[in-house]
Amino acid sequence: MVSALSLTLVACGSGSTTARCVDRNEPAKGKSGYKVVPDGNCDTGDIDSGSPSYGRYFWYYGGKNSSGFVSGGSRYRPDGKIKSSGGRTLSRGGFGGGGRGGS
Repeated sequence: MVSALSLTLVACGSGSTTARCVDRNEPAKGKSGYKVVPDGNCDTGDIDSGSPSYGRYFWYYGGKNSSGFVSGGSRYRPDGKIKSSGGRTLSRGGFGGGGRGGS
């Protein structure tokens, strides 16, 4: 018999969230969202801390990328695995959302 906890662990660990580095000073013209910039502008330490950065550049989680602008996501880190838009693992996540990233 498979326990409910086992099923929960499998379900929680199966996906990942895409993080995009965005520029606060370049909002999408005429609609909500932010301009996507190279990942090197953002601090990967912000992902592990779980706290959003309040500088010019910050990580934006999820959402939809359209013509270089992203919207519909969140600046707050979700639990679980975080990958850059280029597919690089930034944080492995796990319970509590901690974990160190980088590969």
